Amino acid sequence: MKGDEHFLDLCVNVFKEKYKMSMTSKYESLFEGIQLQENKTLLNSIYTQLFIIEGEREGVNEEHEILQMEKNYITLQETPINCNDIFKPLPGYEKQREDVIKTVLTSGIAGIGKSVSVQKFILDWAEGKANQDVDFMFVLPFRELLVDFHPVLQDLDSKILEECKVVFIFDGLDESRITLMFSENETVSDVNESSSVGVLMSNLIRGELLPSVLIWITSRPAAASQIPSQYINRLTEIHGFSEPQKEEYFRKRISDEHQASRIISHIKRSRSLHIMCHIPIFCWISSTVLQNLLKQEDSAEIPKTLTEMYIHFLLTQMNMRSQKYEKTCGRDPEELLKSNREVIVKLAELAYKQLMKGNVMFYEEDLIESGIDVTDVTVYSGICTEIFKEESVVHQRKIYCFIHLSFQEFLAAFYVFYGFVNNNSEFLNVFDLLPNLHKGVIDVALRSKNGHLDLFLRFLLGISLESNQRLLQGLLTHTEKSSESIRTTTAYIKDKIKHEQGLSADRSINLFLCLLEMKDQTLFREILEFLKSVKHSENKLSPSHCSAIAYLLQISDEVLEELDLKKYNTSDEGRRRLVPAVMNCRKALLDGCNLTDQCYEIVASVLKSTDSPLIELDLSNNDLQDAGVELICAGLKSPNCRLEILRVSGCMVTEKSCCFLASALISNPSHLRELDLSYNHPGDAGVKMFSALLENPDCKLEKLKYVGFRDTFSSDKYAYDLTLDPNTANTRLTLSEGNKRARRVEDEQPYPDHLERFENQEQVLCRETLSERCYWEVEWSRGAYIAVTYRGIRKKGGSDCRLGWNKKSWSLFCTIDRFSAWHDDKNTDIHVQSDPLSRVAVYLDRPAGTLSFYSVSDTHTLTHIHTFNTTFTEPLYAGFAVYGSVFLLG
Repeated sequence: MKGDEHFLDLCVNVFKEKYKMSMTSKYESLFEGIQLQENKTLLNSIYTQLFIIEGEREGVNEEHEILQMEKNYITLQETPINCNDIFKPLPGYEKQREDVIKTVLTSGIAGIGKSVSVQKFILDWAEGKANQDVDFMFVLPFRELLVDFHPVLQDLDSKILEECKVVFIFDGLDESRITLMFSENETVSDVNESSSVGVLMSNLIRGELLPSVLIWITSRPAAASQIPSQYINRLTEIHGFSEPQKEEYFRKRISDEHQASRIISHIKRSRSLHIMCHIPIFCWISSTVLQNLLKQEDSAEIPKTLTEMYIHFLLTQMNMRSQKYEKTCGRDPEELLKSNREVIVKLAELAYKQLMKGNVMFYEEDLIESGIDVTDVTVYSGICTEIFKEESVVHQRKIYCFIHLSFQEFLAAFYVFYGFVNNNSEFLNVFDLLPNLHKGVIDVALRSKNGHLDLFLRFLLGISLESNQRLLQGLLTHTEKSSESIRTTTAYIKDKIKHEQGLSADRSINLFLCLLEMKDQTLFREILEFLKSVKHSENKLSPSHCSAIAYLLQISDEVLEELDLKKYNTSDEGRRRLVPAVMNCRKALLDGCNLTDQCYEIVASVLKSTDSPLIELDLSNNDLQDAGVELICAGLKSPNCRLEILRVSGCMVTEKSCCFLASALISNPSHLRELDLSYNHPGDAGVKMFSALLENPDCKLEKLKYVGFRDTFSSDKYAYDLTLDPNTANTRLTLSEGNKRARRVEDEQPYPDHLERFENQEQVLCRETLSERCYWEVEWSRGAYIAVTYRGIRKKGGSDCRLGWNKKSWSLFCTIDRFSAWHDDKNTDIHVQSDPLSRVAVYLDRPAGTLSFYSVSDTHTLTHIHTFNTTFTEPLYAGFAVYGSVFLLG
């Protein structure tokens, strides 16, 4: 028996080494664009780590994935996951997630790097660099499932497959035409049993077949919902390159350091291109175009819009095709396009027809329908790639796709414009004038629920510009005088933004991007008017809308004078999504917005930026603590930082934080003039540090404001003496100890009738009207709502009378295992590091519109729990809902 086991182990090890060698050979090289020898690069020499985060599955995606990418890149507020750690729990969650992560679904838009991440994951394993506890990794791209049967597995015993640690990787769920079946009556548990591919895959994912294997599935967002969430242990999202990763990519790909720096500098100057470069394949397109342009004379026009970049990419690919197959180089662009017109127009027709059908992959008969000679390999150079796919044992079929969905959309838009200017009856029968064509496509795109025509529309409007038509001379038989048509179309778009009923934020954002593509000079004014309308809207902005607004503010070439997050009708999460807009404003008011460390990282990166216009920053009444201050100081000490005013009032700043701040000011002493440290506890040492800086002739600091946090709240000026009002107490509450304590009881108390008495809720208010700034402390037991309310809160009724469950009150719900903040029947659960303490402090700053809650330790250390930000319009009173007892201290 032992001999058999030894022999089996020996077989496994021999096979494993042989298999790893084959995997190294297969995956050590990367093809950017088309799989041609000149595009071949060693993966390890160019690979740049992508930003992968743990995500949550939301509803149906209602935006074009490129717009989703543009908006999301600026809100990277999660812990990144290395692709080699895809099956490992996040640091600090090992105990909670042990042996749970079996099936991982990774979502990301086309070209974001899903397949390259898979390739790197396998290569690092095969080369012995990572995941050496895994015996085998098997990669099965969905589009090749019926072709790729892994011939190296022919000698592998099924018993080995069941007893070894195995990872199955299914890449590209969105490219699959296999129907997955998750009904339980289609059960397959024996590896030797034959069944359809769809049934076998479904049973693998459900855990019926090979229940011990690990499974990694990649997909574009729209297709990810095909797999029920109960079968996914971890959902991750690839957000592409972060800022440092983007620069790293260009420097790795471009060997000429000076040229790489010039390209990076140009991309940073164009906000729209800069954002798009978070998509790896767009980095490749941009570097291909810009390297080619920089070889020309310095006067070469550098692309500034998406359409311009894609036109130049088409020219570059045609030039490369000419050099390869026709042995000519340096041809005039117009002549080059003219000689390739027939090929490009046919490919554009294919792109348009397949886009309208929703197809990103197509067969030979689709090419033949568009008049393309499938035997001419030169047709595909730089534009199409081919993949073999075997649909039956009898024959193989080739399937085709464009190098990226966005390039298919570009060619489709070109086909529509080409057909219009060449009097193609397909378009002229419907649209007689260019503005009418634009309007028709705009209206169709706006009706789309998932925004699948958003980028197509942007390209169509961009191609219509006379400057872009001139770039396409040679393809176009003649150009259309379009300046008046463009003015008509921009006016139509602006009217849609302002007056279209039910227009979603995503469609609105894409219309702004259309204006950008048409180089509309009034774009910034239109954005400000849009922002003014959403600020005063009664409808609450979703976090997604806030991401979109932040994106709009960033792409504008004009600087926003003031960004005040409190003016936006949204949630705390929505305000956090707006933080990246700080990069394009002079004055950022982020006070009292429950910011996170990730928000502070974004602010710090803005402070480090060479072109940041930010000169005033207010972070008051956020729980920065030492960690947050350290992050901000990393930006403050940068020589690029030009900040003149910094407010961190009430931010839990300690003596340690003061060391960070003082060090930053010593490193960069030339700009900060005013520092507000009030309502913190810097200690004597912290005060001395900043007093010394005030005297330092090299330091520009002129104004320092500080008041000790603890001293301030315990002083007579803010400490407030409260008593409970018997006329408001519910009959199941007893008041005692000079109306300082309220206790819940079973028996009703014989209180006289009173209009102010709570009828059905075990609640009580205080007698005293709260002053503009006041502080008090409460001890609670078993559970309580600690609240501030208007006197006019309803006293008779159901749950709408409960403190925090209506528009008239704000409360903190305290229990033995959690806190949650309530207002207008909406709650926010609050994570605390330890069990909630039974003593809570409340600080009201009515003029500032902040209501803050803190837990109080035995040593009287205050830990921030939550801050409400609002505008108080009536006199305020303290109130309590009592489940055990509450006691007013002081």
